[in-house]
Amino acid sequence: MSNVKERILGAVTVMSDQDAEKLWELIRVMFTLSNLEEAEPEEDEIAIMKSRQEGCPDYQPCISQEELWKELGL
Repeated sequence: MSNVKERILGAVTVMSDQDAEKLWELIRVMFTLSNLEEAEPEEDEIAIMKSRQEGCPDYQPCISQEELWKELGL
């Protein structure tokens, strides 16, 4: 077993169940994100992102962060 895996295993054995659950969720999300394919944004998506970045007061997200997490199963 590698040194990194030994350190991770050691850390998990001494942490609380609650912290271990948080770590597991983080690991699960990282694996999910690493398997996503990158897609080129469409023209309207670029306009929306630009609007958000510029702080446009009319910008409204189509979905809340909570709804997004639920939709992604996270």
